[in-house]
Amino acid sequence: MNIGNVAQALDMPAKTIRYYESIGLVTPKRSQNDYRHYRPSDVHKLGFVGRARSLGFSVEDCRVLLALYEDKDRASADVRKLAGEHLARIDAKLAELATMRETLAHLVECCAGDTRPDCPILADLAGAPDAV
Repeated sequence: MNIGNVAQALDMPAKTIRYYESIGLVTPKRSQNDYRHYRPSDVHKLGFVGRARSLGFSVEDCRVLLALYEDKDRASADVRKLAGEHLARIDAKLAELATMRETLAHLVECCAGDTRPDCPILADLAGAPDAV
């Protein structure tokens, strides 16, 4: 398959596929005229990485996951550990977002939103001591 066919099949930009090649996640064969030719195994790897990225795994995590996937002697505990660490990062981010939301909701509630110039949202962002 050429890069256009792979991009369409995986719904992944060709630029992303080239990037994954440049960092060594996939190594397609090259024809004499230097065109990329993606084997089914390359397409599978790209799909694997795309799915992992959609779950928020970093590129380096994807590299480790691919290595684990290809290692038939792997321990599932290694995969679980990596996924568990990622899940903990997601949970921490969700807690951070919940705190941000709570603060912003309070500021929006305190703002009259009328024609007066005073605004508790701007006061808080400016670090005013008596804001809200």
